[in-house]
Amino acid sequence: MTSAVIDQSSDASPDKVSASQWVKHLRLLGLAVAVIITLFWKDGLAMLDAWWNVSTYNHCLLIAPIIFWLVLQRRDELVKITPAIWAPGLLWIGAASVGWLLGEAAGVSFARQLGLVMMLQGVVITLLGPKVVRGLIFPLFYSFFLVPFGEEFVPFLQTITAKMSMLFLGWADIPAFIDGVFISTPTGYFEVAEACSGVKFLIAMIAYGALVSNLCFQNWQRRTLFMVAAVAVPIIANGIRAFGTIYIAHHTTTDFATGFDHIFYGWFFFAFVLVLVMAVGWPFFDRKIDEPMIDGDAIERAALRPSKLSSKAALITAALIIATPVIWTSALSAGSSPVPEKIALPNVTGWEQVDYRPRFDWRPRFDGANHQLLGRYRQVSSGAEVDLAIAVYDRQEDGREIVGYGQGAFDPGTDWSWSRNLAAPLSGKAVQITAPGPVVRDVQSFYRVGNILTGSGSAVKLETLKAKLLGGNQQAVAILISAENLDEEGPAIAMTEFRNALGPLDKLADEMAGLR
Repeated sequence: MTSAVIDQSSDASPDKVSASQWVKHLRLLGLAVAVIITLFWKDGLAMLDAWWNVSTYNHCLLIAPIIFWLVLQRRDELVKITPAIWAPGLLWIGAASVGWLLGEAAGVSFARQLGLVMMLQGVVITLLGPKVVRGLIFPLFYSFFLVPFGEEFVPFLQTITAKMSMLFLGWADIPAFIDGVFISTPTGYFEVAEACSGVKFLIAMIAYGALVSNLCFQNWQRRTLFMVAAVAVPIIANGIRAFGTIYIAHHTTTDFATGFDHIFYGWFFFAFVLVLVMAVGWPFFDRKIDEPMIDGDAIERAALRPSKLSSKAALITAALIIATPVIWTSALSAGSSPVPEKIALPNVTGWEQVDYRPRFDWRPRFDGANHQLLGRYRQVSSGAEVDLAIAVYDRQEDGREIVGYGQGAFDPGTDWSWSRNLAAPLSGKAVQITAPGPVVRDVQSFYRVGNILTGSGSAVKLETLKAKLLGGNQQAVAILISAENLDEEGPAIAMTEFRNALGPLDKLADEMAGLR
């Protein structure tokens, strides 16, 4: 009788141990996640703000519920797997912390937010172990789509859309002329604006394609082909959309074409594209509807090298790795980097300051700058006019970056639009922007950070990173030389002569920052 009781207890033991293990490890995971969210709440809040307020990232609001649903799909099989501490997961946390540190130092929000998501992934890997991670591999890494990204591709997609439109217009025998992202036809003047770049649908389609590839395919070749279609078809469809708008305007009116674009293309066209991609892929789906997403028994049987790290040691080590970049950046940011209380536009030999009266109001955007100046100069000998804008920062931090999307030569929230890149001057960059009229303006941008003068946003980020990580001058200065394009050669010549008359721009920038 006693022996029978012992046998029954022995049979029930594994299930009880497994359940207790899951409770223990999930509690540890909850604690770790709470610590990370507490330390990096600003980055988490910035992500939520982007999801809610930036239409390009509205699809991210669905990613978290999808991840939750993907985990629920695997629940019955996951409970067959025993969680365990896995020390190599700390390496992923370390990589995430370094990424966050670099993003914080360089003022790159994408890197900080990516680092936050990777930290959360890292504690899952460390505290649940390789077997559980194998079962959660797709939902775990699908969480990368929580990070807002894609705005940096807007100019490229605008250009591609404009060129495809020209190709289709040629096939339709509609005469057209292209200048950057602006297309002229006998019936109108059209801009492939940022909203027409197709970036919103492309990013959402990539996330959707990844989900379908996992749920509906097992063969990797089919998954790859479906993902290629998920990327290529939206880009081509957006080119057709832009062409269609111009084609309709050519045969009706611009107002009718614009309204038709917003209603038909905005609501129906891309829904049709989505259905089309699914319809093409449907016959090739090779995963059965009732087939489990993972095999918990097979995963549990896999050999596992036990980790010698205790749960307490894993938590402490992870906490130290996560907290180190926060402590480091906080210590460095405590230093001061003052700029003058007042600055003024410089006197330029051969040029006189005149009232700033542009044909279409233009003001560069530099959020959070300590000082911003904008003035117009007229060349005494020729009468040519050039505008000079200067922005000075005592330091760069979140929301106060000297370069970034929406910062600099034109504010995407205004009527100005990027048209094309121009030949870059020495240590600078040049773009052409356009406002209604059309009014065309050339802008040359120069940035002074640390010991470099550059027009490269990447170089600015790297120099900012260097100064923040190793210490040094935190001040940053932007100098923009601009002119309205009244003829083909005038702006370039006048801007070059004005830049030469200003003297060394690095010295001017240092004077504005109070470093000389």
